[in-house]
Amino acid sequence: MRGLITVVGTGTGTAPGGEVFAGARLVVGGRRHLDAAGLPASVERIVLGPLAPALDAIAEYVGEDRRVVVLASGDPGFFGIVRALAERFGSHRLDVRPGVSSVATAFARLGLTWDDAVVVSAHGRDPRTAVNVCRAHPKVAVLTGPGAGPAELGAALARSAPGRVLVVASALGDPAGERVERVSPGEAAGRDWGTAVSVVLCLDEARTPGPVRTLAGPAVRAAGWALDEGDFAHRDSMITKFEVRALALARLGPRSGDLVWDVGSGSGSVAVECARLGAAVSAVEKAADGVARIRANAGAHGVDVHVVHGSAPDALAGLDDPDAVFVGGGGRELPGIVGACARRARRTVVVAMAALDRVPAVRGALGDAGFDCDGVLLHSSRLAPLPGDVTRLAATNPVFLLWGVRDAVGAHPVHREGVAL
Repeated sequence: MRGLITVVGTGTGTAPGGEVFAGARLVVGGRRHLDAAGLPASVERIVLGPLAPALDAIAEYVGEDRRVVVLASGDPGFFGIVRALAERFGSHRLDVRPGVSSVATAFARLGLTWDDAVVVSAHGRDPRTAVNVCRAHPKVAVLTGPGAGPAELGAALARSAPGRVLVVASALGDPAGERVERVSPGEAAGRDWGTAVSVVLCLDEARTPGPVRTLAGPAVRAAGWALDEGDFAHRDSMITKFEVRALALARLGPRSGDLVWDVGSGSGSVAVECARLGAAVSAVEKAADGVARIRANAGAHGVDVHVVHGSAPDALAGLDDPDAVFVGGGGRELPGIVGACARRARRTVVVAMAALDRVPAVRGALGDAGFDCDGVLLHSSRLAPLPGDVTRLAATNPVFLLWGVRDAVGAHPVHREGVAL
């Protein structure tokens, strides 16, 4: 029977009419929604807290063909309760009446379009994903929750993306209590925002909006990856060659919500490519001219890379734990650097090196950190023109590429105090 459970979105500029409660025997919702609904005394109500008891209570009424109304904020089909209700009772039993989502309302308050925004939920989820999405994309809406609000988001971004603007929208739709405030990540970290936060927008206003859009979602990156070396500024051919970069990217698997370290970044070619694929990236480089080159390459490709000027492993101390790490430099210190990275990495570490002598020590460092290790020697020959309209093969320098993958049920990275996101 369709419509046995009516799900009504409210609280961001819309309110349910009295007719929606006609014939309802149970109304479920947040306390402020129930208080604002003006329910008759005869209707039983449940204040929505833990979801499981509420679903069990709804099941009793549905089993007796008694009508239930569920009140939710905004659009209940957008990261909302519709998913849980449909999984438990079937979508055919739901009559969903969406309100205006908090995301749409917040962008409307700023006079901004949001067809190019990324929306990420940190409510009841690991907030580090939301932080990494905010670092990687110029326009993000974060649905917050306990322990993952503006203060926590601001504290994480202040370390790696302090130039972002956070727009904290609270009590949207409440004429008396609505607030929309623009703050820096540092300012957000230093405040107690209470429980009325509806959504947080994270904006990188330095990156200009793209052309008129026909497809919603984040801007589509340029096609292709493992770009030619000529697409990056570099010094004396000191750049990870595209053949090596192709396999390294395949093993790193960068994606939206990930954090990738590029250690010994050089030109930043791996860092930029990971950012083009949607990951947040921290690039560590000890040479001052290299730092400037990484920033220039990131800007040329329209991506944001957090650049750290310093030498590994010491420069890694203030960084958030990564999902994946690429190590492209290190000299004699390489095994120690790989070990330091491996102890922090959640998923994989990829190491490129020219010296055969360092392969056993790097393998040992990955194994000691609980990684399954594999690798190849890459030796490619490129087509090169010769006079007379003929072509020869020009050999590139061989490179060892090792990678370690953490066993999902094995050891886990060390988490340090104060670096929770």
